[in-house]
Amino acid sequence: MLFHVTMEVQLPQSMPKDQADALKAQEKALAQRLQEEGSWRHLWRVAGQYANVSIFDVPGNEELHALLMSLPLFPYMRIAVTPLCRHPSSVRAGDL
Repeated sequence: MLFHVTMEVQLPQSMPKDQADALKAQEKALAQRLQEEGSWRHLWRVAGQYANVSIFDVPGNEELHALLMSLPLFPYMRIAVTPLCRHPSSVRAGDL
């Protein structure tokens, strides 16, 4: 099942730089692993914001919820999720 997910990161200004840097490094490593495994299909930065737009391919809502909660930056994110399905006029048969 495909999901369009927008994530906006809001780290506290009071967070020490070394703690923020460590969280960002952990987040990057996990995001890259999930992309390589295929569950995080697309990842785009939103220009001018500390935010991204992503497409996830996971079996369902519970799996997406668990994946998002596993992200190191999850406690500092505002997340919006939209379930997707294939449009009947799409010529991309592989996007199910």
